[in-house]
Amino acid sequence: MSPIIIISFVVISLISFIVLKPKWIESKRNKIKAQPFPKQWRMILKRNVPYFYSMPADVQLQLKQHVMVFLSEKEFFGFEGVVVDDEIKVTIAAQACLLLLNRSTNYYPKLKSIYVYPAAFVTRHKSKDAAGVLQNKPRVLSGESWELGKVILSWKDSKQGALVFHDGHNVVIHEFAHQLDQETGAANGAPFLRHKNKKCWSQVLSNEFEKLQRKAHKGESTLLDHYGATNPAEFFAVASEVFFERPREMKHQHSRLYSQLQGFYQVNPAIW
Repeated sequence: MSPIIIISFVVISLISFIVLKPKWIESKRNKIKAQPFPKQWRMILKRNVPYFYSMPADVQLQLKQHVMVFLSEKEFFGFEGVVVDDEIKVTIAAQACLLLLNRSTNYYPKLKSIYVYPAAFVTRHKSKDAAGVLQNKPRVLSGESWELGKVILSWKDSKQGALVFHDGHNVVIHEFAHQLDQETGAANGAPFLRHKNKKCWSQVLSNEFEKLQRKAHKGESTLLDHYGATNPAEFFAVASEVFFERPREMKHQHSRLYSQLQGFYQVNPAIW
């Protein structure tokens, strides 16, 4: 067989793979969605994720389908004695999939693995201080999102976030909002926007971010956690937590921000 024929065959095969792979993935996902949601998983939702039952029936069904696809595609790994079981996987997946409802999704395409620690964990990242000196100080975190394929979570905080769903703090929502943000590159508070008015998104979130920064600097009490004043990426993640957990208050106090997040997430949790 001549080199030209071999090269042509390889090129055609590669093109066919690129064209057909998305259809194959979609078909596989549809088959998973058509399966019954396991009874033991329903019991986990009832026990650990009580807010699930306040959602409309069609949204509940959609979330269960997303959970099944998510768990078929992502790997979980336990650390420091954590034995990953269905309770851990379903509880985390149900919260992560809230961010995927009512819109086309590729299920966090960069994400491959979820690392689960029993509680808050210590991490080290190199950063420069105000004087420009490189620091490598340990930090205690309940969650972390990496652009290159993994999310790290505290099981204690992940479970608490699902059980106590109206305090505006949810580590799973926070870290998976970062994953959405990171789909376009480094997290910067500008996830991929399907709606047309990107300029309005930028203006509203920038204005709200600056307001939070001013209030945090003055030590004023705010609906949005002051951690959101750190940078635009953290603001988007913190705002996402409040959007899902305290939607009525956000809609009342930050109506324009709520409207932008409603347009992005395609849900209206204020009426759930």
